Amino acid sequence: MRPHLPMAAIALLLSAAAAAQAETLPLPDGLVALASEQGEALLFGAEARSDFAPLSAHFVTQVNPAFCGPATIAMVLNALDLPRPPSDATLGLGLFDQDNVFTAAAETAKPRAEVLRGGMTLDDLGAILETYDLDVVVTHAEDTSPDAFRKAAVAGLNDRDDFVLVNYLRSAMGQEKGGHISPLAAYDADTDRFLVLDVSRYKYPPIWVDAETLYGAMNTPDSDNGDKSRGFVFVGR
Repeated sequence: MRPHLPMAAIALLLSAAAAAQAETLPLPDGLVALASEQGEALLFGAEARSDFAPLSAHFVTQVNPAFCGPATIAMVLNALDLPRPPSDATLGLGLFDQDNVFTAAAETAKPRAEVLRGGMTLDDLGAILETYDLDVVVTHAEDTSPDAFRKAAVAGLNDRDDFVLVNYLRSAMGQEKGGHISPLAAYDADTDRFLVLDVSRYKYPPIWVDAETLYGAMNTPDSDNGDKSRGFVFVGR
């Protein structure tokens, strides 16, 4: 049975995605915008989508080109409903944002100043999440296979207590152009596509991408991480 999707969450994200898509770069062939007719149909027909509602409720746009990692971390920490620190973004109310995710412990894993200069690698992403006493599993794509990734990611997307974050090379998917981090939100088995909630909404909208293409974009060397491949992170309580 497919999990129920709250209509308010769907309407909110599709509205935001449609507004963002009007200003974004053209999508290459093979990628499907969530806010398109086909993209909406894929969401409603998706077999694995339990993570969609909690993530969409906290969907944010990265505040600068280097902050795809902090934006993704903030989304996931809020979706996991951890105790939230005061946030300047909410006039002091509790919320994880792209600044306060850099706690003293997180700064020891990867200082905010270094992320601001050069972004975040897959291992940096996992190390920061581990400082929140979460169950974190980092997998480099070169150490697994497309089938193993697909099976594990679908299981994670069907579990509201676990989230799947992907680190991939944009150019390997036909986009512009470097490494990027965003969460997955759903999987459609009929088309073998994953939904990526792209946090750089000023650049690209949330998109559906086929599993082989996504795996290939993750299975690329990252010169900032000792030429180890990019990959994915599972995070939960």
